[in-house]
Amino acid sequence: MNKQLKKIAISIGDLNGIGIEIALKEHETIKKICDPIYCINKNMLNQASKLLKVDIPEDFKLFETKGDFVIKPSEVSKKAGKYSFDSFMDAIKLAHKKEVDAICTLPINKESWSKASIKYKGHTEVLRDFFNKHAIMMLGCPKMYVALFTEHIALKKVPKKIIEKDLIDFFIDFYKNIKAKNIAVLGLNPHASDNGVLGDEEVVIFKAIKKANKELKEDIFKGPLVPDTAFSPNSRKNFKYFIAMYHDQGLAPLKALYFDESINVSLNLPIIRTSVDHGTAFNIAYKNEKIDTKSYINAIKEAINLSKK
Repeated sequence: MNKQLKKIAISIGDLNGIGIEIALKEHETIKKICDPIYCINKNMLNQASKLLKVDIPEDFKLFETKGDFVIKPSEVSKKAGKYSFDSFMDAIKLAHKKEVDAICTLPINKESWSKASIKYKGHTEVLRDFFNKHAIMMLGCPKMYVALFTEHIALKKVPKKIIEKDLIDFFIDFYKNIKAKNIAVLGLNPHASDNGVLGDEEVVIFKAIKKANKELKEDIFKGPLVPDTAFSPNSRKNFKYFIAMYHDQGLAPLKALYFDESINVSLNLPIIRTSVDHGTAFNIAYKNEKIDTKSYINAIKEAINLSKK
């Protein structure tokens, strides 16, 4: 193996889903661009390969995440949830100890985590707690990226989260991580409230934009933009980076435009973490059906790119 290649720890995700199939089938591709270390033990790997009828490459390097259970394709499972969490934690610790340059995560199942009594709803929340840092969730591809100001919370709770100081901190942290000179900020309400007719959150967002730009001494953040036109072709000519106020506001247009190639990146952390931007696909797991692996390849490439900076 080329010693110059970046070491990437790969958490294997929910073993009842498609993650392990993607890892096995794309190993020949990714080993040419990085030195992958898969967080799974030999017993679980052998089990998966037999179910898939896919050979394990001789140079499939493992970090032996502890655990043993019977893989049940496509099932929500407490044991599979626990194992995917443990695999992720092993990858985090490898990066934290600088034994790898970055981590890339394959998909977990949130219901399986819940069955395993894991209090987190996703990878980002774990990272936030582990490092005691406000990890920023950004998703997208080189054509367009969307950062989420709020993530996995009920829509009715979003307006209460629109707090000026929190927005300013988010804007500045986001800028420090990506260093883009032109960032679009979406309003919360339809028509960005039409100057207060449909809500007053945009007043708070506007003040936060103004103060963040003043602190950065540059006109970085633009908005608040009208959400339903922010992702139009003309708008996307002007902006590559967008900040959405809530989950579906940003991810619905992103996935409509770039579903197969988008990735997830955790910013504002002492380690580099990228991920596929899709789920466990229980409907096709272990059926040897055609799987689009663009998101996985892009996530690995971005982990490599970020680790060079």
